[in-house]
Amino acid sequence: MSKLSPQDKFFDLSDYGRKPGNFIAKRLQNTRFTPIHVTLVFGLSGLIAVYFILHHHYYLAGAFIILKSIIDAADGELARLKNKPSYTGRYLDSVFDIFLNFFFLVAIWQVSFTAFWVILLAFFCIQLQGTLYNYYYVILRNKSVGGDTTSKVFEYKTPKALAGESQKSVTILFNIYTIVYGGFDKIIHTLDPNAYKVKTFPNWFMTFVSLYGLGFQLLIIALMLAFEGVEYIAPFFIFYSVFIFVMIVIRRYKFKN
Repeated sequence: MSKLSPQDKFFDLSDYGRKPGNFIAKRLQNTRFTPIHVTLVFGLSGLIAVYFILHHHYYLAGAFIILKSIIDAADGELARLKNKPSYTGRYLDSVFDIFLNFFFLVAIWQVSFTAFWVILLAFFCIQLQGTLYNYYYVILRNKSVGGDTTSKVFEYKTPKALAGESQKSVTILFNIYTIVYGGFDKIIHTLDPNAYKVKTFPNWFMTFVSLYGLGFQLLIIALMLAFEGVEYIAPFFIFYSVFIFVMIVIRRYKFKN
């Protein structure tokens, strides 16, 4: 099952890991590996990247950050190939993402002259950027004919566990998700509360929004590490947030309800 119907598919700058992720998923389709196992592996890849940052092996750190993005795409693809979507996997994936983002930035703080308050501000900006991308993308997915609806536009209520997963696990992970993402969701929903009423978004607009997709953010971090730009990573993502307002203005005044 595709996340989007054919007419709603767009060139996603953050989704470069999809094809290699799909290749991995197909190799695991008829094995005992589950999407949760793959999610755990991408978490491990992220932690290895943190280790390499702390030891100034920036090329290797960048490589494992990119690998993390590829494996991150593989877990969702495997769930679709096995026809076993789950809220457990959906929330675990997101929780791993936010903690790894924080660990990446803390590691950068340790090896650079960047002040810790700048790191915290950069983390806030990165998450707010990603939340805007996810907000518009999930709206599109939920309105797309035959699209994936595992993710909801408004995550306010604990979902009922799907077949094969524990309601207790879903509830625990949903509560963690709400704690770590709830504030970012509220900010974006406040800035653009009526976006969900729009019938669809043009492909070019979603490509523009994908500049804030996690995969593209991690690609930028990996490249800046490789080019010895560790000192500039946090300031860059703070400045990069200017497009949040540009995207919202375009959405509100060009694509009205």
